[in-house]
Amino acid sequence: MKKIQQYFTDFTQIQLQQLGELKGLYSEWNEKINVISRKDMDNFYEHHVLHSLAIATQFEFTPGMEIMDLGCGGGFPGIPLAIFFPDTQFHLVDSINKKLKVVNEVAAAIGLKNVSTQHCRAEEIKNRKFDVVVTRAVAPLKDLWWWSKPLLKKGSKPSGLICLKGGDLAQEIFESGCKPRIWEIEKIFETPFFKEKFLLQVAI
Repeated sequence: MKKIQQYFTDFTQIQLQQLGELKGLYSEWNEKINVISRKDMDNFYEHHVLHSLAIATQFEFTPGMEIMDLGCGGGFPGIPLAIFFPDTQFHLVDSINKKLKVVNEVAAAIGLKNVSTQHCRAEEIKNRKFDVVVTRAVAPLKDLWWWSKPLLKKGSKPSGLICLKGGDLAQEIFESGCKPRIWEIEKIFETPFFKEKFLLQVAI
């Protein structure tokens, strides 16, 4: 939690309590359903919560916006973002139902009212649009954009696909045909873990 508070200083008491409860809940659920690498639990707040909140350093999600977390796994970046933006609606989607069980239980335990889930693949969602799609290290950018584009509203601010990715992205970006805006997370959070980790936005 110290690392979170090093970079974010305006949390309410409710938000601090919700964030503070996350590690215990995920540790408990991880014993039953492996949603986070065991070695990552020692650095839970840096590797998962702070990483997710990199999005919040560059983008403001306003009340009433609808955000989809594509391939949310155990709830990242969706759960930390839902805590950060309590008046924004987050719809967390994954093809593995047991991971969504963890998301639902964690959200209920900390009193998050702005999270919904759906057990499906993104391409199966019909007749619904979102202001933004967020995702973390789920698939190549080309696929993420292919899945996201039909689900995105036009005219939202911010808009499009916002994703957290790592490594050498040159080939992946070239193959996607996209021209994303790119932020180096290492310059946002100055810790070694974020070296070669990036935040990308493909606007629509």
